[in-house]
Amino acid sequence: MTRRTGPLDKICVVDLTTFLSGPYATQILGDLGADVIKVEMPGKGDSTRVLPPHMVHGDSAYFHSTNRNKQSICLNLKSERGRGILLDLLDKADVLIENFRPGVLDRLSLSVETLRARNPRLVICQITGFGQEGPYKDRPAYDMIVQALSGGMSMTGPKEGHAVRAGVPLGDLAAGMYAVIGTLAALTERQVTGRGQVVDVAMLDAQISMLSYQAQYYLVSGDVPGRQGAGHDSIPTYRAFMCGDGQEVVVTANTEPMWVSLCRVLGLDDLPADPRFADNTLRLQNKHALWDMLERAFGTKASAQWLPLLVDAGIPSARVNTVDQALADPQVIARDMVTTAHAADGRQLPITGDPVKFPAHGERAFSMPPRLGEHTRTLLAQRLGLTDDEIANLVTRGVVACDAGVKNKSGSKT
Repeated sequence: MTRRTGPLDKICVVDLTTFLSGPYATQILGDLGADVIKVEMPGKGDSTRVLPPHMVHGDSAYFHSTNRNKQSICLNLKSERGRGILLDLLDKADVLIENFRPGVLDRLSLSVETLRARNPRLVICQITGFGQEGPYKDRPAYDMIVQALSGGMSMTGPKEGHAVRAGVPLGDLAAGMYAVIGTLAALTERQVTGRGQVVDVAMLDAQISMLSYQAQYYLVSGDVPGRQGAGHDSIPTYRAFMCGDGQEVVVTANTEPMWVSLCRVLGLDDLPADPRFADNTLRLQNKHALWDMLERAFGTKASAQWLPLLVDAGIPSARVNTVDQALADPQVIARDMVTTAHAADGRQLPITGDPVKFPAHGERAFSMPPRLGEHTRTLLAQRLGLTDDEIANLVTRGVVACDAGVKNKSGSKT
């Protein structure tokens, strides 16, 4: 495996996560150059490896979306020797990220106290649905659960329709990003104190923090925000409009000059002088009448006709892309946000790119998400100094498992 270089080149991360929030966090760290060791159970591995409907190179497309730039080792953590090997890896690591429910590490005899006593420099990041305390701490949580509990789902969807889950898994992704932020902060503090610490990240907490101004509006006014539809609670000209070709465009004319320019482009030059629309407050009060006029104007031309006019007038605007349109957008392509991951055996995988660019590091390669146990043998030999015979004995006893597609030195598959 050719490791991806980056600012975290010297950092070793042990990844005890599955599904989405945790693997997403460790993938970000791997994209930043960290050496990520994904620990999986023999025979099963990450539960998303078999998630339908799309399979690529023997694993699901879902798994491939969050596990690039990692190495996979299969350890049976129900065995004492398997836990011992994990402890040996953690003794040499900088970070442990796990997303078990609270108490699982304790039941595996891998308590935070035990780990910190062995390696005081270890940063331990724990991602859960609801955190390490509170009345919900033992409940299972998935993305839609925290979207619903946070109030965010109640604001998503058409004004008169049902609540709608966001099209991307915001609950998982936000927790993963906050886990990375907390981990990097703990690593920075360790440079001063010499000691790691525990980072406690809850999916629900992350979603509450992302309520942003909507939470603040409620806290100061007592008004409960409803479903937002395609608009904005404060700016009536921050909205999606349907064009004559049935394609929606979004416009964010949120300053007075942009408002005047929007009216000029749409051929509604009299609107800025209309007392109902003299400023943003009045436009907000009379938004329904305003929207009717703007919708009628947008309906007179196709989106491909309107967009150049809007852009030339300095009005932030865009087509509402489908995923295929977004991934083919020239700006997305120019930023290398669609790229390719490679494996040593020649396999390739189209992937989305890394949004964090480091020009000083130059172009950085992506490695394919690992096969289950692909690096078990290498990690045991190179990091822990085990011999071929010792590794073979561990395989026989079911303590570890190796990728069935990887050949050993004798040429036979293990």
